[in-house]
Amino acid sequence: MIPELRSQFNTDFSEENYNKVVDGIAEEYAYRPTFKIAETPVFIDKALKNKLIEACEEITNTIVRSDFKELSQGAVLAGQVVPNETPHTTFLQMDFGVCIDDAGEISPQLIEAQGFPSLYFFQHALAKRYLEHYNIPEGYSHLFNGLSEDGYIEMLRKVIVGDSNPENVILLEVEPDKQNTAIDFIVCKELIGVPYVCVSDLIVEGKDVFYKNEEGRKIQVEKIFNRVIFDELVQRDDLSREFYFTKEAYNVTWIGHPHWFFRISKHTLPYLKSKYVPESFFLNELEELPTDLDNYVLKPLYSFAGSGVMLNLNRHDLGMIKDKENYILQRKVKYAPVVDTLDVPAKLEIRMLMLWERGAERPVIVTNLCRLSKGAMIGVKYNKDKTWVGGSVGFFEV
Repeated sequence: MIPELRSQFNTDFSEENYNKVVDGIAEEYAYRPTFKIAETPVFIDKALKNKLIEACEEITNTIVRSDFKELSQGAVLAGQVVPNETPHTTFLQMDFGVCIDDAGEISPQLIEAQGFPSLYFFQHALAKRYLEHYNIPEGYSHLFNGLSEDGYIEMLRKVIVGDSNPENVILLEVEPDKQNTAIDFIVCKELIGVPYVCVSDLIVEGKDVFYKNEEGRKIQVEKIFNRVIFDELVQRDDLSREFYFTKEAYNVTWIGHPHWFFRISKHTLPYLKSKYVPESFFLNELEELPTDLDNYVLKPLYSFAGSGVMLNLNRHDLGMIKDKENYILQRKVKYAPVVDTLDVPAKLEIRMLMLWERGAERPVIVTNLCRLSKGAMIGVKYNKDKTWVGGSVGFFEV
């Protein structure tokens, strides 16, 4: 999107340097990511950067409203109420598709907001590898708000670990070693010392929670950096466990309380009003369906990673849905092929990663995640056997 930088990068590109990026991560962390790392970073000029920041601020204005908990209460599913909810989310992400507007200008359009942690640690590791093996010009950074590399890690440590000993803080997941995001857990442990633990390995004694470290010593848990997605957990009735999210007000502090996964999600979209947010409606609240259904997408409220999304809609299929309260209808975002590659241009999605420190008035943008696609949608199954696609990092003009 900065033509001279894109052209120069493409001219200088070599498979050898790309392999150094990917192999360097695998060697440093003794683990090779299971997802595709894109061959290229993305260079983003001030114009698009300013639009993304403006979009994040406008969307945040809704999330910081005093009545936001009331607005989002319907998102906290019955039977999944977890005690000790925090006053606000800790982690906030906003996914934007990069589009061309009616005036022919590049414009970000919101795909989804998420009150759940993304790849805060891996993205930093990937950016460092791009910086090491590619010629990234001065005056561009993957970080925001004046953060240095050390400052970024220190902020993550402050938010997640705080005044605790890192061994008393755990990253909680369902079989973390088997997750596609396992590389993020590994980098987290390396950078701030927080171990990752399976929910089935937690030991409960009254209201206290423990785990056993690598030496077999029982360690009390003070804080839980939560990465468990309920959708997955409820399907795993094969897991033998003592710890149940909804059962007890445990003596732990949630770093990323589970409720915010639901509160800030697709459920939030109909409440957001901005030129950067496509119009969205709760399906059960629509008196009449739009006449141009081909311009809309149907999304289930309670799903993850794009499951259950319907692209090609008709009135008959919508009429057959019984639980309309569990769906939203959102105007389609038309991604533009804005990133030139060695064959065909790639579409781009930019995830702005934010942190909200306890007691702060608002969250702040700290870094980003980019995804390149040449398929019908963003995602692995739409980009098989394609190159210059996958996970990347944006370097923004400072």
